[in-house]
Amino acid sequence: MSDSIRVAIAGLGTATRLMLRALMSHPNIEVVAAASVREAERNAFARDFSIPVYADIDELSGLDSVDAIYIATPTHLHVEHVLMTLERGKHVLVEKPLAADLSSAQQMVEAAEKSGRVVIVGHSHSFDAPIQAMRDIVQSGEIGGVRMIHNWCYTDWLYRPRHPAELSTDLGGGVTFRQGAHQFDVIRYLGGGALRSVRASTGHWDASRPTEGSHTVYLEFEDGVCATAVYSGYDRFPSAELTFGIGEWGHRAPPSDTSYGVHRKRSRQLTAAEESVQKCEQSGYRAGDRLQPEGEYQPFFGLTLISCERGDIRQGPHGLFVYAEDRILEVELASTKTPHDKVIEEFVGAINGSIEPVHTARWGMATLEVCLAVLESAKRREEIYLHYQFEIE
Repeated sequence: MSDSIRVAIAGLGTATRLMLRALMSHPNIEVVAAASVREAERNAFARDFSIPVYADIDELSGLDSVDAIYIATPTHLHVEHVLMTLERGKHVLVEKPLAADLSSAQQMVEAAEKSGRVVIVGHSHSFDAPIQAMRDIVQSGEIGGVRMIHNWCYTDWLYRPRHPAELSTDLGGGVTFRQGAHQFDVIRYLGGGALRSVRASTGHWDASRPTEGSHTVYLEFEDGVCATAVYSGYDRFPSAELTFGIGEWGHRAPPSDTSYGVHRKRSRQLTAAEESVQKCEQSGYRAGDRLQPEGEYQPFFGLTLISCERGDIRQGPHGLFVYAEDRILEVELASTKTPHDKVIEEFVGAINGSIEPVHTARWGMATLEVCLAVLESAKRREEIYLHYQFEIE
């Protein structure tokens, strides 16, 4: 294989619209094919990029002209699609969460190890530049060892247009799988990976949205570091009010007086079929001008706060604020690379051997274990001990 990695894309929905610019702009990536079950998405993609498009991943993964596949299909299809791709000798970049159950995740981990191919799980917000800079400060020891980590996020996630699978916990839907995976990745990344246990409660407050809409999670690492992850997708208080008015991708959040409760109210006017159609129209690829624009500020996945022995760290609009012994320091971060650019950098670096990746299939399985432990802890109202966690350098 040459320096150029020939990538095919499976799934042309929201995740691909967020990742596509990073894929297209990396000097070592050539996007050579795509697949979608939806004809409108296939036609639009073929029109804009003049590359072959297919109706399913089976044909895509068998192409000799493809070195790697970006799998952005629904969570419950990941195991089938990842195993098929690895069996045919391709590298894999797969969206989070890795799977909806540990046995499927274990199959993917074993298949990746057996094949010798790279599997990277992303995007997650542990790729955000401020989160990675927080870890660098912790690793440097400048303000002592980490002692507490918190991530709190309040959004309208539950009421945005959804496919039925996104509202089915069994299929990997709900905020614990879909949004908690971000939080648990961030917390594990900042704390070094080796979680010990989870105690959690989840919220099911709206019978019309039959899945987890919120969770409150207490996590403890093997070394005694503790963390909390709080998420509500019930479209009331927005955590952008705690993050300088900046949202998930570094854009200014819309003012509450014009946007308050819009998705919650609109969802109640739609049938499930109408909502699914609206989701396809909003998320599916239609034209290049609908790709995610770059944010003016650093991305905020809610409020992230780390307490170390001699200081605290939180995000600012342009980087970090470090609350040290005798002063508050502002650390500005470059905004030339998006989190999705960093995903592609890790993927390319893992394939060419220039870096030791963090977000492997094994990492994805450990994050999935936390998601499942949260659900089990909430059900049993007990602390759940973890078995697939590991330390990272």
